[in-house]
Amino acid sequence: MKILYAIQGTGNGHLSRALEIIPILQKKGAVDLLVSGIQGDLKLPYDVKYQLKGLSFIFGKKGGVDIWNTYRKNRLKRLYKEIKSVPVQEYDLVINDFEPVTAWACAMAHKNCFGLSHQSAVLHPLAPKPLKEDWLGLKILKQYAPCSFSFGFHFRAFDDHIFTPVIRSEIRQIQPEKLAHYTVYLPSYSDKKLLKLFSSFPAFRFEIFSKHFKKASTIDNIIIRPVNNQDFVKSLSTCSGVICGAGFETPAEALFLKKKLLVVPMKGQFEQQCNAAMLRTMGVTVLKNLKKKSCHAIEPWLLKDEIIEVDFPDETEKIIDRLIATAQKDLKSPLPPKQIV
Repeated sequence: MKILYAIQGTGNGHLSRALEIIPILQKKGAVDLLVSGIQGDLKLPYDVKYQLKGLSFIFGKKGGVDIWNTYRKNRLKRLYKEIKSVPVQEYDLVINDFEPVTAWACAMAHKNCFGLSHQSAVLHPLAPKPLKEDWLGLKILKQYAPCSFSFGFHFRAFDDHIFTPVIRSEIRQIQPEKLAHYTVYLPSYSDKKLLKLFSSFPAFRFEIFSKHFKKASTIDNIIIRPVNNQDFVKSLSTCSGVICGAGFETPAEALFLKKKLLVVPMKGQFEQQCNAAMLRTMGVTVLKNLKKKSCHAIEPWLLKDEIIEVDFPDETEKIIDRLIATAQKDLKSPLPPKQIV
């Protein structure tokens, strides 16, 4: 079987999940990898056949997406050329982790595309949604990387095709400790704002991971470090708690390691607002933003010891087997690009 596995390269979560999925796929057939997007810090230790710019969202410094830079760095003409350049018809199976180029290449070629992503679960009608409607955010999420079939990951498995997170082996093998520091990863806020905020809690120690710092520095009760997987995993595994955006992989890993968790969803990022809604139902502390009013909730969270119990079994190969079994069914004709969950 010839397999194309397409991965969203913006951020590190999709690539982290791919580290666990790729070896399993390689046991099932010949695998080619496609990665599109920028702003990822993690490099795959595998040959990537197609490295594309794709369609990326650029983080700002005020808690949200930088709309101007996102528009400036994305070129629709280039995107169209990339879509036309991917030979999806050469593959027996196309698996897509929220990657737009391959999704739309399959749609244009009337070829089935199998979604295997967190976003597939977020779009499920049973998944919690934010109280405030965001029709534009929902539409973008639906149209960004449309697939014929969807298998999704979320913080809870609430339907037959929805599964708990893929936790990378590096995290599963950790024996966590509890030291005095708190691990902070909020890349959509400026370092200046984060330093000012966390220095106002001098009785606590914080390790902030920054995309802008090149060398670790200590400032009063704060160590600020460049983003580095080895340092981040060490900090995460030994911290008293985690403060991060409402993405998927970092909160999932924090919960798996039984770490106290506080999340701040990015402004204008519908997926993170949905994640925050799900985490809130599980008892996780969610802040709307890092403005003064919201920040009053940080100190009570620091002072309490509250661990959310989760069960994230290692069932990645079973999920891949189910996807392949679905793909091998005798379908009379390709389905139109839509979410089926």
